[in-house]
Amino acid sequence: MESPVRRTNAIATAPSKTSARPRSRAAAASSANPVDAEKSSADEEPRRRGRPRKTPEELDDGNRRRKLMDGAAKLFRTQGFAATSTRDIAAAAGMHSGSPFYHFESKSALLHAVMSEGMTMAAQSQQQALQALAADASAREQLRTLIRHHFEILLGPRSSFIPVMLYEWRSLTPAQRKGIARLKDSYEAAWMPALEALAQQGALQADPGVARLFIFGALNWAVQWFSPKKGKSLDALTDEALSLFIHP
Repeated sequence: MESPVRRTNAIATAPSKTSARPRSRAAAASSANPVDAEKSSADEEPRRRGRPRKTPEELDDGNRRRKLMDGAAKLFRTQGFAATSTRDIAAAAGMHSGSPFYHFESKSALLHAVMSEGMTMAAQSQQQALQALAADASAREQLRTLIRHHFEILLGPRSSFIPVMLYEWRSLTPAQRKGIARLKDSYEAAWMPALEALAQQGALQADPGVARLFIFGALNWAVQWFSPKKGKSLDALTDEALSLFIHP
């Protein structure tokens, strides 16, 4: 019988399975020639970070979705939500009648998207307008910037979503209304610092919260009567609105 010592030595000196495995091509090249190892590593495709690029099909889907929303917003504004069919929306976007259901599960979901994405974009552009002001801009300058921006989203090229939001509010579900209300409140909250500062200066003779409601009511009504064909620019309209709300 072999002694325990000899058996232990035999096990210790036996080659392991791990060491018998073939090494990768890069590892073998590394031990043979460092220069070859660098070439082998360089030949491997680098790992990409971040989100993968959208395919042409995905980009086209995004464009189609935007066309549907723009077309729906215009129709909801001119015809009303109830009187607008999905066939009307598809035709306005140059698509087949069933195409809207590929992007939106229902006409109600499309209405909600028009309002939600419209308010989100408005809040983002409003923040950019405020950030473009000088750090020492007065409260009056801030309010003027806010009014001018609001007129732009009310009366500019893509101005249908706010009128739709104002007049088709009841067509939303209760859950949808809560979401839109949060976006609307966040958008209007950005006006409060300027209004509160003007009230402290005595230039705004009203409670800032009440003044905000009056101001938005007056500005939003402009979609009913303003016409660029009458020759008044949005800048001129802004100055006249500002003179109504605050003292010089």
